[in-house]
Amino acid sequence: MTENTIDFENLANVPRLLIEAELKPIQGARFQPTGFPDLGAAVYDRPDGKRMILVESAQSIANRLEATVLDESGIEISNELAGIPYIRVKLDGTVGDNEYGTTTTSLIEAHRINSPFIISNDEFKAEFKKKSNYERGKPLDWKKIASAFLYYDPNSLLHGAFMANLEDGRVKVQRALTGFIEAEGVNEVASGGVKNNPLDPTGKIRAENYDKDVYGNVPYHRMEYTADRIIAYFNFDISLLEGYGLPDEAKELLIALGLYKIRKLINQGLRLRTACDFVLKDDIKVTSPDGFLIPSENDLLKIFQEKMQACSSSGLFANPAVTEIVTPVKQKKNDSKAEDETS
Repeated sequence: MTENTIDFENLANVPRLLIEAELKPIQGARFQPTGFPDLGAAVYDRPDGKRMILVESAQSIANRLEATVLDESGIEISNELAGIPYIRVKLDGTVGDNEYGTTTTSLIEAHRINSPFIISNDEFKAEFKKKSNYERGKPLDWKKIASAFLYYDPNSLLHGAFMANLEDGRVKVQRALTGFIEAEGVNEVASGGVKNNPLDPTGKIRAENYDKDVYGNVPYHRMEYTADRIIAYFNFDISLLEGYGLPDEAKELLIALGLYKIRKLINQGLRLRTACDFVLKDDIKVTSPDGFLIPSENDLLKIFQEKMQACSSSGLFANPAVTEIVTPVKQKKNDSKAEDETS
């Protein structure tokens, strides 16, 4: 059950907004969990002995939540959210013998504003330091820092930014919105297959300019899983947002944006891998605080747009919303010593 507005009063003095969503495979019973190099799937036992598996990590869920607000280009904000601030960077220079020019944004860069393509820009760095009241060797003003992030890229306050590339690296904004997916009561489903070469199963016929062992028929094994239950968990750190001392319209904008991203991910983004495609088994459930209801995706979008207009009118956002900068780039020089050692 949902309602068409956010009960912000119900979040007063609440440290965390905790959300669960039970999922199921869109077809059949098997799914492919996330895997890690030299580890494979993360299978573990709960304290009560229940066999568990990590289906999707916090890092991956953060990336997927960020992607919910991008347009078809994959680097710009979607039309529905146009007006929220972010930074667009034109990279300009010479790479090898060719002129290099492309565009990136703070919406996709690792740690957002901390991207070396952004914070190394002298003009922008000076403006950010002024806006955040940052000075080397002086105490950090977290209210000013939060206001600076809100001004240039509010998504950084939701997904965090470790500003390791700014001066002495003291500015660290942790994620306010986190999530993960795990399954309980899991069992392995072992299978496999063969990559076929229709021309030469022996793999002896090869392209003249490519001699790696990727030819021929290659058998492989595959491990999937079944589970009694699959749950997506989301933790919204309301106390962290409160601690920034932002105006009410800014705090409410961040809450609406975070909830919108959760709804959109659940509604549209649960095809995690080729063999890992989920749908919602039942409506998402708030486990804390009691009685809090999450509006629909469309209603959350409307609430966000209202709060965005309020923040813009109050001068809390950059104007224009998209900060344009140009950063010169170059190609890293080869390490001649390393080349000598490997030649």
